[in-house]
Amino acid sequence: MKSNKYERRFYRNWIRAKDLYLTRISVKETDLQILTDKPIEKNFLKERVSAYRQDIEGYIAKDRRFFTSLKPIPVELHAPAIVRAMAKGAKKANVGPMAAVAGAIAQYIGKDLLRRGVGEVIIENGGDIFMKTKKIRYLGIYAGRSKLSGKFSLRIHPADTPLGVATSSGSVGHSLNFGNADAVVILGKDALLADSVATATANLVESANDFRKAIDFAKKIPQICGILIILKDNLAIWGKIELVGVAKTKNA
Repeated sequence: MKSNKYERRFYRNWIRAKDLYLTRISVKETDLQILTDKPIEKNFLKERVSAYRQDIEGYIAKDRRFFTSLKPIPVELHAPAIVRAMAKGAKKANVGPMAAVAGAIAQYIGKDLLRRGVGEVIIENGGDIFMKTKKIRYLGIYAGRSKLSGKFSLRIHPADTPLGVATSSGSVGHSLNFGNADAVVILGKDALLADSVATATANLVESANDFRKAIDFAKKIPQICGILIILKDNLAIWGKIELVGVAKTKNA
C-alpha cells in the first residue's frame, strides 16, 4: 500500500498554451488549473466547485462507505448526479467511488464551461484532466523517479476530444495506491471512468512483468481508448497513444 505526502504541482509550469487563458482556483482540497479560450469568472468557478463538493460531502455524511470503500458500492437512486456518476465509473473498474473524484470534478466543471460558451477547455485536477480542444495539444507526462519522466508528451487531436486523461502512480502523490508504477495514464471518453480505471490498473503493476495483465484488464473496459504504463525505465502502451519524444517502448 502506498500513502505518500502531497507533492507540489510544479509540473503545471510545463504548460505552454500561450493562446489560452489560465485560471487557478482552490476550494478546500480541490485545486484546479483551468485553460480556456476566453476569460472565465472565478466566482462562477468557486460556486460550481463548492456545489459539487457539497453534493459529495453531503452524501458521505449519509453513507460513510462512499468515502472509505475500496470496492464499488450501490448509491441511492436520487443521489446527486455527480455521486451517481462516480459510483457508476467505479463499478466498471471495480474500485471505490472516491477513486473517481478528481476526474468527476474536472469533467463536471469542464461541461459547465462548455455550456457557457467556452470553445476550448483543459482542466487539470491533481494529474487528472478533462479537455475539449480545437487544435492539437501536447500533454507532458510526469512519472516521478523514472528516467522517462518529462521525456515525451502525448499528442492529443481535436477529433478525439472531449477526452479524459487520468494518471495514477504508486510513487508520486498522496492518493492511495497498491502498485509500484511511476505512472499509469488512461485515456477515455469519460474522465470519471478514466480516473477509476487508472487507479485500478496502477494497482495491478508491481513489476514490468505485470504490464500485460494490467493492459488486458484496462483495454476491455468500454470507452477506454489508450493506456500508457511507466515503471522505472520500462514503458508500455496500447491503443490511441501518440507519443512525441524519444523513449524505449514496448507495444502491447
